[in-house]
Amino acid sequence: MGMETSAESPVPVRTVLQLVGGWITRLGRIWVEGQVTDLNRRGSTVYLTLRDPVANMSVRVVGPRAVFDNPAVADGARVVVHAKPDFWVNRGSFSLAAVEVRAVGLGELLARLEHLKRVLSAEGLFRPERKRPLPFLPHRVGLICGRDSAAERDVLENARRRWPAVRFTVEPVAVQGSYAVAEVTAALDKLDGDPEIDVIIVSRGGGSLEDLLPFSDEALVRAVAACRTPVVSAIGHEQDAPILDLVADVRASTPTDAAKKVVPDVREQLQLVRQLRDRGRRYVGGRLEREQAWLASMRSRPALADPVREVERQAESVDAQRDRARRAFRSTLAKAADELSHTRARLLALSPGATLQRGYAIVQRADESIVRAAGGVSAGEELTIRLADGRVAATVTDSAG
Repeated sequence: MGMETSAESPVPVRTVLQLVGGWITRLGRIWVEGQVTDLNRRGSTVYLTLRDPVANMSVRVVGPRAVFDNPAVADGARVVVHAKPDFWVNRGSFSLAAVEVRAVGLGELLARLEHLKRVLSAEGLFRPERKRPLPFLPHRVGLICGRDSAAERDVLENARRRWPAVRFTVEPVAVQGSYAVAEVTAALDKLDGDPEIDVIIVSRGGGSLEDLLPFSDEALVRAVAACRTPVVSAIGHEQDAPILDLVADVRASTPTDAAKKVVPDVREQLQLVRQLRDRGRRYVGGRLEREQAWLASMRSRPALADPVREVERQAESVDAQRDRARRAFRSTLAKAADELSHTRARLLALSPGATLQRGYAIVQRADESIVRAAGGVSAGEELTIRLADGRVAATVTDSAG
């Protein structure tokens, strides 16, 4: 519960410090992990600072020399300390009284890194579809590297050799040790917020697993994943593989390789332009030749070479077709006239009138029916006799069948 104090009833400093010391004492012995800095052995006592590289915090650790009698305990090493929190009331200072110190082994580090990889992979930070393509020719390149490092020289020299006009914004930082994560993250945020920066290179030369641990730090890896600007990881050499390589948009095997991936080679581009230009010329030239050949072929055709001759030929064909049509029509008319004459002659030869002309007659009753036999009439019956030149009325006087 909080103390009840006011401006009229304050508590003395000693009371506050004693209460803080009492609260800290209740923690008991705890295991703490951190990175060793400011290691100092004085006689039988060892003093060091245990830093948290992610939060950039530190705590003082004190212990007997026998506790720290381990060659693995050195500046920059990661250790696990079993200690009792201690608060010096007279000085108002906090420290840890070490009881046992263990160096974080390589196997344990690898196990932790594998666990972190699985966590980040499950979150989808390594998915290929989230990685952004690099611009063809960046307006300005941001470079995060060690101060006056070989990695910086490799990137700058190779990039400017490939494209002399390329511009860089260099952010020198600590690339190993307790300050590396904080400085690299701060430089990354600064470059990512610069609208002129089109791509960021995080570069460092090779080193041991411990030296490259900052580039597998979860805070730094998540900062890279959150960047809006494409990030190229150029950490170490081909055999080095920090987690930053997996989350970055592009992984370069070396700083020199990063320069090649980010900056195009002006000579290669000029050669490519020449090749494309030559290919375009060949294509256009071939197309023109084909079109010219086609045009020459079309011009050599009779219809275009001598169009009047073609018109005359077609006119001759029309005249020939017309004459043929006339002859056919006349022949058809003549044939039809002959057939008509023959038919008329046959009709005349077979007609009753022609028969009457030869002396025959047709005898009809009053109802115009024809008398076909003598027995078919009776005495006194009125008949009509039809001759070739007229008709004669007759009365039957006698009928003999």
